[in-house]
Amino acid sequence: MSQKSQTLSFQTEVKQLLQLMIHSLYSNQEIFLRELISNASDALDKLRFLALSTPQLYENESELQIKIYFDAKAKTLRIVDNGIGMNEDEVIQNLGTIAKSGTKNFIESLSGDQTKDLSLIGQFGVGFYSAFMVAETVTVLTRKAGDSTKNGVKWESNGDGQFTVNSVERPERGTEIILKLRKEAQDYLNEWRLQGIIHQYSDHILFPILLQQEKTDELKQINSTQALWTRSKSDITDAEYREFYHHISHDHQDPLDWIHYHVEGKQQYTALLYLPSKKAPDLFSQERKNGLKLFIQRVFIMDNADLLPGYLRFIKGVIDSSDLPLNVSRELLQNNALSEKIKTGLTKKILQTLSKMAEHEKERYLQFWSEFGVVVKEGFTEDFQHQKEIAALLRFASTKTNDVNQTVSLQDYVARMQKDQQAIYYIIADQFTTAQNSPHLEIFREKQIEVLLLSDRIDEWMMAYLTEFEGKKFQSVTKGDLGLQESTEPAANQPETAALDSLIQQMQTILKEEVATVRPSKRLKDSPVCLVADEQGLSLHLQRMMSQAGQMLPESKPILEINPGHVLVQRLLDQADDQKVQQWTQFLYDQALLAEGGQLKNPASFVKQVNTLLLQGG
Repeated sequence: MSQKSQTLSFQTEVKQLLQLMIHSLYSNQEIFLRELISNASDALDKLRFLALSTPQLYENESELQIKIYFDAKAKTLRIVDNGIGMNEDEVIQNLGTIAKSGTKNFIESLSGDQTKDLSLIGQFGVGFYSAFMVAETVTVLTRKAGDSTKNGVKWESNGDGQFTVNSVERPERGTEIILKLRKEAQDYLNEWRLQGIIHQYSDHILFPILLQQEKTDELKQINSTQALWTRSKSDITDAEYREFYHHISHDHQDPLDWIHYHVEGKQQYTALLYLPSKKAPDLFSQERKNGLKLFIQRVFIMDNADLLPGYLRFIKGVIDSSDLPLNVSRELLQNNALSEKIKTGLTKKILQTLSKMAEHEKERYLQFWSEFGVVVKEGFTEDFQHQKEIAALLRFASTKTNDVNQTVSLQDYVARMQKDQQAIYYIIADQFTTAQNSPHLEIFREKQIEVLLLSDRIDEWMMAYLTEFEGKKFQSVTKGDLGLQESTEPAANQPETAALDSLIQQMQTILKEEVATVRPSKRLKDSPVCLVADEQGLSLHLQRMMSQAGQMLPESKPILEINPGHVLVQRLLDQADDQKVQQWTQFLYDQALLAEGGQLKNPASFVKQVNTLLLQGG
């Protein structure tokens, strides 16, 4: 056959990754073998699935297996599979780029922290490159199943930023990876070392893993090939559960918990689901898919099966159905009544597990919530069937804890409500500190009424759906009339009604372009002013969010509330100079806007105004 060769450069992100592999990561290097075996297993899964409809892809060899050879003299380790293989275009695409969503997030997440970075390797589909932790040269020989020309591809690189691709003759299908090991990694050229790694990391692989025997050079099967999820829970150790999680998730860290159960009756399926302990860096990527693998009667069908709602996309695991057809496609899966029942059953089981954890293992649940709480909140806007269950899982920061950590449940809040309290009060801001220090909270602190402090971006949308809990309505402290009784202690220095009315009218005229009206406040105790949204209008925070997203909004001016007893308002009442009244009014409005987390139209003018007032001494 004609030979052709080309030298190509790695994608920029791959170059960065290879430098990390070669120069930074030395702990737990043995994961390279786990990753390469896992990739080989995926290739065998894909071939078995495609061969359901195109059996000729087997090329008269339907026994699927992974073979591992080592040669101490040549200092090479070979991992061979007879799976789907790759053609030249696929080799260049798969081995020259990080062909995954979240590439930018991946590179930005690299920190030099070995434990953290190792946990990212597989999550972003870059497990192949872990070979460079132990190899000075990596060679890949591969041929696509079903290629009658028997033309294969040879890929080779020493990790220096480039790789070569050649056409070669290759009678057998599948992929062979040859590692020329570095001097310090040659202890992997040992039967017992390799056998130990396979037992630890890959015993659950569904295809036989055959390892070369040192004394005879014969191949011997090392793994059990029994699907872990088909075994009885009592026969599976925690270590086996954890290692299977590492295999399917490519997450180096242990899972927080797992759910293993079998359903029989009108529908039959087995589920093994995992709660990760840490969120993936691409959790909020629009292209991210969920982590469920679908099997039908132990035959792998697809990754990222659409069997969970979007707000549970962090769940990893395996679903093995006895009822779905083997030729099910993603489109059929989305419109299949049985798959919808499975989806409902899985969702219910996960929410029940989280509920039990929240009730009986509070510290562990708060660990979960700190990682995935923001995603769970999405469920309130999209899963109306389970809103009650989701509401019980929600956790918030509040003025009771005065801490950024979200630990307060709605059950906690309701149990602490004052005897005559009718509403669950909350405030939403861009940041926790903005919410915590808002002037709107002053009356609540005086009356010792707890307020929930919300600062996640999803909170505005969630609160549009979360309107009541256990018969108690939710009330934003920044909107409308709060309906609170006046303080039992009248504020000192209350101005005369006529003088106050005159000042309010004057301030309304000055701020006619910025506010709908000016009125005395029942919320403020220590601050001079605050901005309030109309009861039926959009909150000021939501208006800012929508404006930042480029959405056109109908004009909706806020209400400026003033504290008549505050010294600055008193100064305005005593001020005869109209120019100074205008200066102070504009200053107080800008101050209220900043306290809300808003942005000034002209920050430089505000600074100049402050300096002027300071020089004037008021």
